[in-house]
Amino acid sequence: MAAASITKISWRLQEFEAHTSRVSCLALGKSSGRLLATGGDDCRVNIWSVSKANCIMSLTGHKNPVECVQFNMSEEQVVTGSQSGSIRVWDLEAAKILRTLMGHKSNVTSLGFHPFGDFLASSSMDTNIKLWDVRRKAYVFRYKGHTQAVRSLAFSPDGKWLASASDDCTVKLWDLAQGKTITEFSSHTAAVNIAQFHPNEYLLASGSSDRSVRLWDLEKFSMIGSLEGNTSPVRCVFFSPDGSCLYSGATDSLRVYGWEPDRCFDVVPVGWGKVSDLAVCNQQLIGVSHQLSSVSSYVVDLNRVKKCGGAVIQGIIQDNQPLAEPRDARGAALRRNYERPTTTCSAQRVKQSTDADRRSPEGERRSPSEDEADEKVSSAEIHNAEDYKEIFQPKNAISRTPPKMAEPFPAPPEDETPLVVRQLNELISPLPDKQQSPPLASSTPVQRVEPTVVSSVKRPAPSAMGPAFSNPPSSDPPTPLPAVTTTKTKTQPQIILMTRNEPIGLNVADFLPSSPNNHAAALSDEDALSQIKKGHDTMCVMLSSRHKNLQTVRAVWARDGVKSALDTAVSMNDLSIVVDILNIINLQPSLWKLDLCMTVLPQVDKLLQSKYESYMQTGCTSLKLIMKHFWLLISDTLKATPSVGVDITREERHQKCRSCCKQLKNLSNMVKNKALQVGRHGSTFRELQLLMAPLDDSF
Repeated sequence: MAAASITKISWRLQEFEAHTSRVSCLALGKSSGRLLATGGDDCRVNIWSVSKANCIMSLTGHKNPVECVQFNMSEEQVVTGSQSGSIRVWDLEAAKILRTLMGHKSNVTSLGFHPFGDFLASSSMDTNIKLWDVRRKAYVFRYKGHTQAVRSLAFSPDGKWLASASDDCTVKLWDLAQGKTITEFSSHTAAVNIAQFHPNEYLLASGSSDRSVRLWDLEKFSMIGSLEGNTSPVRCVFFSPDGSCLYSGATDSLRVYGWEPDRCFDVVPVGWGKVSDLAVCNQQLIGVSHQLSSVSSYVVDLNRVKKCGGAVIQGIIQDNQPLAEPRDARGAALRRNYERPTTTCSAQRVKQSTDADRRSPEGERRSPSEDEADEKVSSAEIHNAEDYKEIFQPKNAISRTPPKMAEPFPAPPEDETPLVVRQLNELISPLPDKQQSPPLASSTPVQRVEPTVVSSVKRPAPSAMGPAFSNPPSSDPPTPLPAVTTTKTKTQPQIILMTRNEPIGLNVADFLPSSPNNHAAALSDEDALSQIKKGHDTMCVMLSSRHKNLQTVRAVWARDGVKSALDTAVSMNDLSIVVDILNIINLQPSLWKLDLCMTVLPQVDKLLQSKYESYMQTGCTSLKLIMKHFWLLISDTLKATPSVGVDITREERHQKCRSCCKQLKNLSNMVKNKALQVGRHGSTFRELQLLMAPLDDSF
């Protein structure tokens, strides 16, 4: 039995309602690890102190949902980008807007502040990257080269280079002063979600939806490592402050990697779902994620995480003889380190190089009166004056907070009670009329940003069942609860999200009998587990059937190839099997043929109309791949002049292309309708709409 003094390695710090509608983006302040900015479909940007559920400041002015947010290095400014392509820069100390930048024609997908000087970079779904001079309200350079949306931007520590990661599976390195590409890294086989420079060495890391992390040497412009093992797309990478290891954040897990040779030091289970950002402070890693209108923050104790290891034999870590952590960084002897000039000189150098090559924005200049009018409607509403004064108001010319050293978050003790029983005990303790309130941070009283929507936003209803969980867990209905609680009905979400903090189909409170005095009755551990296990046999039968079907498809694939395997999956009339197969072949574009497109497109139609986010995501990925690799072939075939004589092969290809074109046009109409939605799903469909634009001009 574990000692009472042992604490958890990872734990959830808090969960709170951050906006009145869906949260679309968030970012941590990297210097302090204690500031959090969130953007939502309500067109607001809210500033929070990590570990507190009270909003410090709310920034208003955007007229469209906010898609991207980022702090500068000192955490004195924050930049935000919206679906319309507008960018706003805010001064947090003065609590006012500094600049409004107009230039992108589509959603802003990524933002980044230059480490020195008043410059920032932005990217958009229009595939353009722009470097802005904040003082002049104009962009300095426009970088073109990516063929799909850019998802991440990162400046090198010396401020000379810019790295961009894109859905086109590439990472590009740009020379800021020259305004051109230095090199392109193209080893990833799926969209690249994040790029991050090493804090000292000429080294770049990139994380991708192909579930791998790649490391690139920036002197030789070659790949030096491929770090694999993740079971889901890599969403965040973050070098340790001393550069000795790399943290990789994926769905519900954190991996600690080393390189030269490639190895995984540690794997930490963390229940953060789709983690959106990472920061390190006081030997603690902070991770944040969002779901619907709520935001969750998690802490990993890095003192308990292995960051060095023993010998590596055929990719297996031998932990029986751990090596001592080296005193000097090994990479220092292998490659150059960045030279960081003083801030003043660096800013002046960038200024001189950019002034000489300044481009005139095309149709983006606005009159001073328009800017003034726009900035008048933008405002910063301070909700928590005490926290605002403590964090953002400078106390003297030398010291300010942040980045004063904050105390580490206290780690809760490791629980000895089984997790299921602990969840039951948590549900038994409150009164029935309090069980409907959304989960909130328990450490601080909650002060809503919008008091009028205290209970309007709910977590996904447990009754909304996933494809493999379509049967209720229990065949016997529980004892009816008092009428007071049954009058409150949960509205089922239109879309069931891929990541949830509670299992769909299992609302533990529904399985607990109530006592005559309307208070929840205490249950023994055996009774509690018995309630949860109801329906377990049914679930096992369903999962066994699905496993058997997948084994059948796998056998057909091995014998007759991918086309026959997909036909078999379609004939089973189980969309979940089709999704499983598509998730595999979407990562291998070389497997796709025109015959496969004909089979997949009708299934994509069903997936895009599904209520499950994972199905929609898979369908969108397949449709992007078809448009990228096959549209040119389809278009050229249908436009070609008829050949003389009989060419059976050409006629068959022409018929297949005509069928695919018809299905693509039907899908294009559906995509246009769904592109009108707001939020993350609307953004995905708007991106598809841009990709399918050639369909409108064809034939």
